[in-house]
Amino acid sequence: MTVSSANLPTTPEEYRQRYLELQRAARENAARRPTLGGNDGNPPIIPADLIVAEETIPGGWYWSARLVRGQTLRIVNDGAASGVSALFWNADDTSERYNAGDTVKIQWSAAIGKGRVLLSDMGRVLMSVTEDSAGTHDALLGGSNAASNRRKYGDPALRNSRDNFVLAVAKHGLGRRDIPPCITFFAPVRTDADGRFGWQQDAVEPGDFVDLRAELNVLVALSNCPHPLAPSPRWEAAPVRAIVWRSGEPGPRDLCRNRTDEAVRGFDNTDALFRA
Repeated sequence: MTVSSANLPTTPEEYRQRYLELQRAARENAARRPTLGGNDGNPPIIPADLIVAEETIPGGWYWSARLVRGQTLRIVNDGAASGVSALFWNADDTSERYNAGDTVKIQWSAAIGKGRVLLSDMGRVLMSVTEDSAGTHDALLGGSNAASNRRKYGDPALRNSRDNFVLAVAKHGLGRRDIPPCITFFAPVRTDADGRFGWQQDAVEPGDFVDLRAELNVLVALSNCPHPLAPSPRWEAAPVRAIVWRSGEPGPRDLCRNRTDEAVRGFDNTDALFRA
């Protein structure tokens, strides 16, 4: 809903009521979850002449690329890898980057999937989730690091997402200070009644995919390492594919643009940058 400046909250109770209104609207919106994976649950076929690049990322390794506004990155989890961590930056100004906290807070949901957006720390939309067969993505815990590998596998030398991101961003002139908390796709992390994190068994399937459309010119880095909560006691990682294709910019009736009032504002902020 839209609130005009004439009736903005002014008292603590009015702010509380406004908060509750937004919360109710967010819960109603979440209940109208889009159908995952198109009409049949399979990845929509990408015409060959629209594909810009396609690469297989081996287990344990990383990949980075620059996407132009209107291109889409499809991540295909052929081998049911237990997590593909991702980070995003505004390629034209890398001081603007993915903000995990705002992505969850502003959309009133940690359930990132089809129809949701990934927000920057400047209130702009970096990426939109335009298709998704899984709906099992972790926007809260982040990726692995040497310490988590030591605790789980007893070996801090195993490849991990933190070190992979350091290597990936170095190729683009960035360093450790440029690496914020990440999102991990194909990581079915859930909370129980006591607020403890756990892994939803059998929720990751071979062939799961997610489509991420660039709403800015975006620098993206992927790390194909097991999530810290992955159930296997052994370090295991399967190859995944990254496909970049020309999908076009969103129209006025686009699902991601109109899913929530918060997304509308994020797209308005994004579009203003390009109008300028």
